[in-house]
Amino acid sequence: MLARLRGPSWLALAIIALLALSAVWAIDPIRDAATGGVVAEATLDRSAGYLLIAPISAILDTLTLLTVRQHVALVVTLVLGWAAWWWWSRRETDLAIPPGRRAVRLAARIGIALAALVGLYAVAVMVPRPMAALRTDSPALLAVDFHAHTRHSHDGRWNWQAEDVRRWHRKAGFDVAYISDHRTFEGAREGWANNPTQAGTETLLLPAIEVVWQGEHVNVLDADRMYRGILDEPLRDVDTEALALASLVPGNEPVLIETIPGNLSKVISAKGRGTPGVRAIELIDGSPRGLAQGRQQRARILDIADSANLALVTGSDHHGWGHAASGWTLLILPGWRAAPPEEVSRAIPATLRAGGRGATKVVERYVANTDEAALVPFTVPLVAWGMLRTLSSDERVVWLAWIAAILLLSRVRVMRRRLSGEP
Repeated sequence: MLARLRGPSWLALAIIALLALSAVWAIDPIRDAATGGVVAEATLDRSAGYLLIAPISAILDTLTLLTVRQHVALVVTLVLGWAAWWWWSRRETDLAIPPGRRAVRLAARIGIALAALVGLYAVAVMVPRPMAALRTDSPALLAVDFHAHTRHSHDGRWNWQAEDVRRWHRKAGFDVAYISDHRTFEGAREGWANNPTQAGTETLLLPAIEVVWQGEHVNVLDADRMYRGILDEPLRDVDTEALALASLVPGNEPVLIETIPGNLSKVISAKGRGTPGVRAIELIDGSPRGLAQGRQQRARILDIADSANLALVTGSDHHGWGHAASGWTLLILPGWRAAPPEEVSRAIPATLRAGGRGATKVVERYVANTDEAALVPFTVPLVAWGMLRTLSSDERVVWLAWIAAILLLSRVRVMRRRLSGEP
């Protein structure tokens, strides 16, 4: 029986075994980013479209949420593994040819592997697909992204409009997204102009801007409508004196959010009411570099937030690439769903000012952390195992259906070749 099993059959059996084993040690796909605990207030919803292509959804989501080191480890592992497998399966043929031709063949195989990976990454970041969305269990809860971009940022996707930002965030389960472009308010103004009159009927796009203060990148909430006077003419930097003046009125201080990646030793936090400074800090930033610092230096970020009473927030740092949210910020705002956008726009900064460290809860998608030097070489198996552990029961059923369908198609192809007399 075992002798009759082919490569695809062995692979299918291995995946089925991993699906069964990972179900025993299953974990929630989302967790409290500060404590690592369960998020009782929310669940991750997978739509029918997401489930229909469950293996593709899970793999591309995971790929989108990797750090820089993990991307490098993935590419190196898969390329070398592909070359080694190909050489082992055809070693007798390869050893019979001259060394020069053998090297050319190996280079060609590595090139094929790299081209396939480039194609996979292109699909992950460019091709629209269903998204997993956060669903909260209380009408008073608000899911916010404090850091998003449009085409008006120099590094934004060329055709990424404000309404694309709204659509992406709606699909990911956000109630509010702050458009914080670099050196411009154009994207934020476009988003604000098309907001609904009642907040709970559609994802709100609120204005912010990403600028530099004391050498660090910060997002300033409501900078166009309320605090434009604290920025220099090119809209690149915060004027320190103007910020101090604007912060003199208690309860009306500009809310600056420290973004990551950044130099955590340079975080200048506000010292209380009526003082200038950072009042919130990103615990999660969705860029590969931001994800890396958020995971590697999480304890330090939490220590800064605790000691300075800073609110913890999430920023997707989304520029139009990819279709998976790395995290969400949850706030409690009773009655927000029936409120106009102006009221919500005032209430969110007020909540951050007043509540500080206790104002928010940060929810993150789980991805195995392999950024430590000792774990980097094991990125592929550890991340894959972590991905399988987060699958829902419905997803596991769909994975099995896909495996059965692929095996059936493979068997049909073999039978047709035999009937036609092909070797």
